[in-house]
Amino acid sequence: MDRTTSGWINGLIGVVIFSASLPATRVAVLQFDPLFLTAARAAIAGLLGLGLLFLFRERRPARTDLTSLFITALGVVVGFPLLTALALQYVTSAHSIVFIGLLPLSTAIFGVLRGGERPKPAFWLFSLLGSALVGGYAMTQELAASPVGDALMLAAIVVCGLGYAEGAKLSRTLGGWQVISWALVLSLPVMLPLAFWAMPDSFAGIGTPAWTGLVYVSVFSMLVGFVFWYRGLAQGGIAAVGQLQLLQPFFGLAIAAALLGEPVTWTMLVITAGVILCVFGARKFAR
Repeated sequence: MDRTTSGWINGLIGVVIFSASLPATRVAVLQFDPLFLTAARAAIAGLLGLGLLFLFRERRPARTDLTSLFITALGVVVGFPLLTALALQYVTSAHSIVFIGLLPLSTAIFGVLRGGERPKPAFWLFSLLGSALVGGYAMTQELAASPVGDALMLAAIVVCGLGYAEGAKLSRTLGGWQVISWALVLSLPVMLPLAFWAMPDSFAGIGTPAWTGLVYVSVFSMLVGFVFWYRGLAQGGIAAVGQLQLLQPFFGLAIAAALLGEPVTWTMLVITAGVILCVFGARKFAR
């Protein structure tokens, strides 16, 4: 298997894992304070990442890597989780599809600015078309809008795209799981005390769904998904593999249909087919 194909496979696995992140966050934030949820998921993942680094006796990152690690942590460990948790107090997880459709474009832009990539002009056409299909579909679903929630989600997409691109650039030399692990460890001195400070006075009223959401976003969204995602971006190209995020909302719909019995319409299938064509078109012209 060549490096590019491996990158796309790893990226796809990462996207599937991320697909349940916003619904899990939505469930968790109904009973957990957004600040506690953000700090707790980062602290739990950080402790797991520290254990992995110790177990495999990984070398410490070079001093020149620290700036990129801090940017990565700011984007994907703190910024995106906190901003989405705050936003999901005002909007539904379904409404967030509008903004997830912009994430591949954000990642591609930062891939150019921070990763030094130079996609062909046709790539941007397919990227914009794919984003428009996802956003257009979401906006036809009669989703209630909230200016505050929308602004928070837009900010989340910007910082997440930066964190994805910065982490992927560093993954080329440091390794995918090592990057997210070190980013989490760098966040521990702040996030662990913050988790204890923001912890509820009592957990007696917290239901199983909220705990399940916290576990998912801590273990899978914050750590396991990034192991595959950063490896995929580093191998297949930030801008190209980043387009796989266009499929994330539809994977989420498939998960909802399989686990919750929610209906899948012909419109969803047609839009999904169009998005897949855009992803392959973007891949062809990414380099």
